[in-house]
Amino acid sequence: MIITKTQIQSKLPEVGRTIFSIMTGLAKENNAINLSQGFPDFECDTQLVDWCHHFMQKGFNQYAPMNGVQELREKIIEKTQKIYAANYDTNTEICITAGGTQAIFTAITSIVEINDEVMVFSPAYDCYQPAIQLCGGKTIFIDLEFPNFSIDWGKVKSKINTKTKLIIINNPNNPAGSLLSKQDIIELENIVQQHKIYVLSDEVYEHIVFDNQKHISLSSSEILREKSFIVSSFGKTYHTTGWKMGYCLAPYYLMNEFYKVHQFNVFSVNTPLQMAFAEILKNETLYLNLSTFYQEKRDYFRKLISSSRFKILPCNGTYFQLLDYSAISDEQDIEFAKKLTIEKGIAAIPFSVFYNNKTDNKILRFCFAKNEKTLEMAAEKINDI
Repeated sequence: MIITKTQIQSKLPEVGRTIFSIMTGLAKENNAINLSQGFPDFECDTQLVDWCHHFMQKGFNQYAPMNGVQELREKIIEKTQKIYAANYDTNTEICITAGGTQAIFTAITSIVEINDEVMVFSPAYDCYQPAIQLCGGKTIFIDLEFPNFSIDWGKVKSKINTKTKLIIINNPNNPAGSLLSKQDIIELENIVQQHKIYVLSDEVYEHIVFDNQKHISLSSSEILREKSFIVSSFGKTYHTTGWKMGYCLAPYYLMNEFYKVHQFNVFSVNTPLQMAFAEILKNETLYLNLSTFYQEKRDYFRKLISSSRFKILPCNGTYFQLLDYSAISDEQDIEFAKKLTIEKGIAAIPFSVFYNNKTDNKILRFCFAKNEKTLEMAAEKINDI
């Protein structure tokens, strides 16, 4: 019997190896300092690890309830009410997920249908558009206004039509480091009141906001709360990106659709880790002081590279710093990033990859969620460019 290969028609024909994998691989090959991928190189709180071990030893090793263990759901609801004055039902309006990305994918899949249009602000994190495409939807990219990465709401309104189903917000924005203002919230409220449009708010960096500014969650708006999926992540807050643990909040009628998708692609997530996070959430200072923790790292990194030839752009949130290299080279950013990794031993992410149209503003993104020694070694290389 002769078996012949048939050509599979890819659902994501334009998707290849991500730039994060490429730059991390290149950093390893060249023994370069890796400030490209967004994860800490320091340990998480030892008490959190101890709690994980404790609950494993106590036998919490079987399936958790589909929407998450009761103890964790209660702590998240309590925290959300305290910080944002937002009330959600513990049993029907929350779901613990395998990281923020799974929550985002599930939310998109639960409501986006063939030919629906979804608005995404560019530069954008790379997980939004593929999920929309897999659902048969169409992504409508709207560029943020350079160099402040603000939203032109006139552009947004001009793109809205009867096919517009969803608007995706990322606040604080990765990769731009910008924040939504009170006026942005008002503009978005007006849109959802006038149109049958839902919102997906990616807030995984909610506790990493700088210079005494405030993160405004969409859950804090009664109008937006009733039309929105709110996504957050324990990975960013507790330095545990490898544990892949996040959650989604939404009103019942949206969460009910979310559950339908969640139960058939994950069903439930790691039980002892959920129990551990429920315990660590009791220590409010860990997340309330996170902005100060990361601002010290941001400021230290910026001070170390202040004499470099790079232009340091504003960073209002997240743990990424954008550097403008236009005074150094006119090379395309992907090639320049690769060159720095190979020749200078420092890896970053070229900013154009976050744009659908590959806009090249001669910017690189560097992660400063690193210990002081790493930042010092990285700065030495940056200053030498």
